[in-house]
Amino acid sequence: MRVAVCQLGLAVGDLEGNRASGVQAIVAAAEVGADLVLLPELSDSGYVFSSLAEARSCASPSRGNPTIDGWLSLARQHTLAVIGGFCELSDDGRLYNSAACVDPAGVRLIYRKMHLWDRESEFFSSGDQLSPICELMGVKVAVAICYDLEFPELVRLLALQGVEVLAVPTNWPATVTPVDERPIELIKAQASAATNGIWIAIADRGMMERGVSWVGCSTIIAPDGYPQTAPLSAEQTGIVVADIEPSRASDKSVTPRNDLFRDRREDVYRVVVQVDTP
Repeated sequence: MRVAVCQLGLAVGDLEGNRASGVQAIVAAAEVGADLVLLPELSDSGYVFSSLAEARSCASPSRGNPTIDGWLSLARQHTLAVIGGFCELSDDGRLYNSAACVDPAGVRLIYRKMHLWDRESEFFSSGDQLSPICELMGVKVAVAICYDLEFPELVRLLALQGVEVLAVPTNWPATVTPVDERPIELIKAQASAATNGIWIAIADRGMMERGVSWVGCSTIIAPDGYPQTAPLSAEQTGIVVADIEPSRASDKSVTPRNDLFRDRREDVYRVVVQVDTP
């Protein structure tokens, strides 16, 4: 499977411009033979909303959604799959920070972000279900969005269900990073890949939006935790592509005597998970 992650410069509220950026990225990825194309979180609406009213003006239902319909048309035209974030208006009027996966067969999954970051809770309701798992080219794929990735329980549950590729649309706001250190967000992504033995694809933002800059670091991470492509800097936009071997995620052995899943101590962990937290 050839995976392309797209780091885009987006503008909050510029629905037509943002969709056009996504289309351009998908077409560019198709031209280099991508099978799976990943776009950032909220790739149609932008991220730095000034009010709930502004967020609502950018939202659309998942059915008849012009962003998703555009991805579906391109998926059929180029015989590939697209995963990307969009601003969803639900049937009950709530907003969700969501992602969709489409391929030539249609919409394969809709996932609503479970863990909301900072001011997101002013605009969005949180999802309450793990990503569905779908097979793309025989590969088991699921989605997590941005802050979701920082919860090891979520990634582990998906990995235990057989996920081979975890696609992560994200908007990582820039944080202060010590000199000569990688951003902590990238380190956490690498750790998640390595501790679960799965592929993780990251598509972040580039450039700046309403004074907010981004981490960048869009890349594809192998099950051993190492990026297969040089992570893009925060000042860059563009696509990075890697050919992956999804079957590597089926082998959880780390030495001839050790296995990431077989060595788990569920007899102890179960008690820990059930402990009430304040």
